[in-house]
Amino acid sequence: MLLQISPSLRHVTVLPGKGLKEFIKVKVASRKLSYRMLFYSLLFFTFLLRFVFVLTAVDNIDGENKCSSLGCLGKKLRPKILGRSLESNVPEVIYGILDQPLGKDELEGRSDIPQTLEEFMTQMKEGGYDAKTFAIKLREMVTLMEQRTREAIVQEYLYRHVASSGIPKQLHCLALRLANEHTNNAAARLQLPSAELVPALVDNNYFHFVLASDNVLAASVVATSLVRNSLRPQRVVLHIITDRKTYYPMQAWFSLHPLSPAIIEVKALHHFDWFTKGKVPVLEAMEKDQNVRSHFRGGSSAIVANTTEKPKVIAAKLQALSPKYNSVMNHIRIHLPELFSSLNKVVFLDDDTVVQTDLSPLWDIDLNGKVNGAVETCSGEDKLVMSKRLTSYLNFSHPLISQNFDPNECAWAYGMNIFDLDAWRKTNISSTYHHWVEQNIKSDLSLWQLGTLPPGLIAFHGHVHTIDPFWHMLGLGYQENTSFADAETAGVIHFNGRAKPWLDIAFPHLKPLWTKYIDFSDYFIKSCHIRAL
Repeated sequence: MLLQISPSLRHVTVLPGKGLKEFIKVKVASRKLSYRMLFYSLLFFTFLLRFVFVLTAVDNIDGENKCSSLGCLGKKLRPKILGRSLESNVPEVIYGILDQPLGKDELEGRSDIPQTLEEFMTQMKEGGYDAKTFAIKLREMVTLMEQRTREAIVQEYLYRHVASSGIPKQLHCLALRLANEHTNNAAARLQLPSAELVPALVDNNYFHFVLASDNVLAASVVATSLVRNSLRPQRVVLHIITDRKTYYPMQAWFSLHPLSPAIIEVKALHHFDWFTKGKVPVLEAMEKDQNVRSHFRGGSSAIVANTTEKPKVIAAKLQALSPKYNSVMNHIRIHLPELFSSLNKVVFLDDDTVVQTDLSPLWDIDLNGKVNGAVETCSGEDKLVMSKRLTSYLNFSHPLISQNFDPNECAWAYGMNIFDLDAWRKTNISSTYHHWVEQNIKSDLSLWQLGTLPPGLIAFHGHVHTIDPFWHMLGLGYQENTSFADAETAGVIHFNGRAKPWLDIAFPHLKPLWTKYIDFSDYFIKSCHIRAL
C-alpha cells in the first residue's frame, strides 16, 4: 500500500504497493521524498509521544511505583495469556503488608483505626498517604471488622443455644397447672383409654402411631394435627410415651381434651413391664454419655472463649451440649419392638412435627422386607437441608468410621418413620445401636457429636426403604428459606433444629403452621399466657 499526500495537504491518495519494504526503499537524493519522509516521521512520533505520556501518567499515580517511561510502557505492552496480564497491577508493597498477620492485642484500645469506609476514605484523602500506609490502615480496619463480626456471630449462637436449651416459663406453668389439676380434679385422672377401648391398643387392624415426649403442648399439637387431618380418625391409635415427671400433666391434658373418636394412650416409661425388668441398655449408655458430656470441652464458656475456631464449628460444639441429646425421649425409639411387642407396624412421630394430611396411606407402602421407611436427605431443591450424606454426621477421619462406611452414602431422616416391627425383631439393629453408642463414649465422642441420628444411621444401615419426600419436610427449625406455601403442601413438617415453634426464636413466618392447632381460648393456655406470636 502507498500513501500519497499532495503538497498542499488537501488530498490523500492510497495506492496499492509492495508494502513497507517498498516504502523504505527511498532514494535519499530525492528531495521531494525526503520532505514527505520527514512529515511522516514527525506525525508518527507525535502520536507515539502522546501515547507514552498517557501511560506514564497513569503508572505514576501510585507514588510507590517508580519506573521510567519505557519501563511503564513495557508493563502496559507486556504479553498477555488468555486476556489476563502475567503480572498484577497492585504494588508488591500492598501485598506484603496485607500478608502480615495482625494479632488481636495490637488493636486493643486503638482509637485511630477507621470504623467505617467513609471514615477510611476521609483519612486517605486528607492524609495524603502513600501505598504502604494505605495498606496498613486497610489491614487494621478489615481485621477489626472481622473480629467484631465473628464475636457477634458467636454470641448469636450462644444466645440461641441458651434459648433452645431452657424450658420457657409458659410451658413450665402449663405442666404445673395440669399436675395440680390432676391432683384436685377427678376428670383429669381418667383412664386413657377407657376400659372398653383397651383391646384396640394391641389390634393390628388400627393405625398405630407412637409419640415420645415430655412436652405437653408439643404432644398436643402432634395429636391434634394427626386426628384432625385423618380421614378415618376412628381407626387411629396414638401411643404417647413420657417420663415420670410429665406423666400426670400429660394424662390430665388428654383426659380434659379428648380427641374422639381417635384412641389416645398415655404411659410413662416405668409403666412398661419390659422397661422395669433388669438393665435397660439405652439408660446405661445415656448415663455414661452424660458423664462424658459433663466434661466435654469445658462447657459452653470454654467453647465460646476459643478464638481460633470458625463460628460454625463453635455452633456445632454448642449444639452437642444440648440437653435433648441426652434425653431418654430421644433414645427410646430404638426399643420400639420391645415396648410394643404385640404390634406389627407403627409410625413414629417426633414431638416437633405437625401432621398436615391423612397418614393412613403409609400402611399401604410396601417396605420390601426393610425395617425403616424414611425420607432420604441427599437430594432435593433445598440444598441446605437436602444435602446430607453420612459424612455430614459421622467423623470419617476416625478409622472405625472410615473402615466401615461410605462417606458419600445418602443419609435419611428421623422424625416421621414407618417401622416394620416384625422385620425389626429378626435383626440385630438394637444391639448394633448400643454397640456403636458405647464405642462413641469410649472414644470421647469422637465418632459423632450430635444426638441419636448418627447411631441410627449405622444401626439401620441396609434396613431402610426410601419413601416419597412429600411425607416428611425437614429443616423448619434451623433455616428460614422454606416458604410458608411450600411447607403447607407437605404431609408432615418437622421443626428439627434449635428454632422450635414453641420458642421465641422460632421463625415467625413458619410458626403459624404449628400454632393453628392450639386453642388459645383454652383455660390452661390463657392462664399460662401462651400466645400465637
